[in-house]
Amino acid sequence: MTPERPLRDPRSGRFRNALPVRQPNPFAVLRALFTERFVTAPEQPVPIERRARADFAVAPAHGVRVTWLGHATLLIEVEGVRVLTDPVWAERASISQAFGPRRFFPPPLALDALPALDAVLLTHDHYDHLDKATIRTLASRGLPFIAPTGMTALLAGWGVPEAQVTERSWWEQVQLQHVTVTLTPARHFSGRSALFTDRDRRLWCGYALTGRERRVYYAGDSSLAPEFAVVGERLGPFDISMFEIGAYSHLWRDVHMGPEQAVRAHRMSRGGLMLPIHWGTFDLALHGWTEPAERVMAAAEREGVSLAMPRPGAMVDPLLPPPLERWWPTLPWRSAEEYPVVSSGVEGLFP
Repeated sequence: MTPERPLRDPRSGRFRNALPVRQPNPFAVLRALFTERFVTAPEQPVPIERRARADFAVAPAHGVRVTWLGHATLLIEVEGVRVLTDPVWAERASISQAFGPRRFFPPPLALDALPALDAVLLTHDHYDHLDKATIRTLASRGLPFIAPTGMTALLAGWGVPEAQVTERSWWEQVQLQHVTVTLTPARHFSGRSALFTDRDRRLWCGYALTGRERRVYYAGDSSLAPEFAVVGERLGPFDISMFEIGAYSHLWRDVHMGPEQAVRAHRMSRGGLMLPIHWGTFDLALHGWTEPAERVMAAAEREGVSLAMPRPGAMVDPLLPPPLERWWPTLPWRSAEEYPVVSSGVEGLFP
């Protein structure tokens, strides 16, 4: 059984995962940084589809459409409701714009060209999901934010009026017209301080959007966990689901799931079309930049999962999915057999 509400230490106030998370050995991480060699960034410009506000003037033909703007930033349309997830328009996913992981390509849609939005959905506080400058710009337009427990105070410190933030816990809901937004459990962590002083003081989550006929699931950052099956039972099946496939390593297998487990989580949650995200935008791990795409394609074919691999900026209609296109270069990559990434505590969870 999974807990109905997130676990929280009564003394420290820090959130905890239902399945314990094993922390990576810092010496092993340092050793890997200096010994493992991959092509971690594109050597040629990434082909993107540039978007404009006018592209969203026509409603989705089948009531649902997802536009991948890179990494975990998605513009999701469900039956006339439009939301933006984890918006990052910054050049770097870092504590400072002077250093840290730099974007592989410019945002396909300019920030000032965004169409009208009903809400901005935030999953957690990490720099590759929550950019201060982007949030301030969106807040200045009066946009409402939906966020997990503990985020209101952080955003208020950036000048976001508390009235614009709706804070919820796992399984709690927010209504956007006739579409229900449900915060879903994830197995991850939080914190923005370089010294880890705010580690796990703010919750992390995913989101399910359920309309009259269409359903969309964005799982947020997570390792594999039993909660995905519960999401599928309660809120699925989904027309389309977005799962992270990049930034994995066996060294931190309990906070990022990797491509193979993402396919399994998609099946557990009763997803229809799978749209892999959280790859091909920033160098955040110890793998080649194209490896997540190669591995997820192999896993999806093996498990019979329908897959969309859009270029950044592409619009995806899950009822009329685009053909698979290998828009990234062919580079050496490690298979799941060569470099397995398996979260702890999930043995026997899935056949």
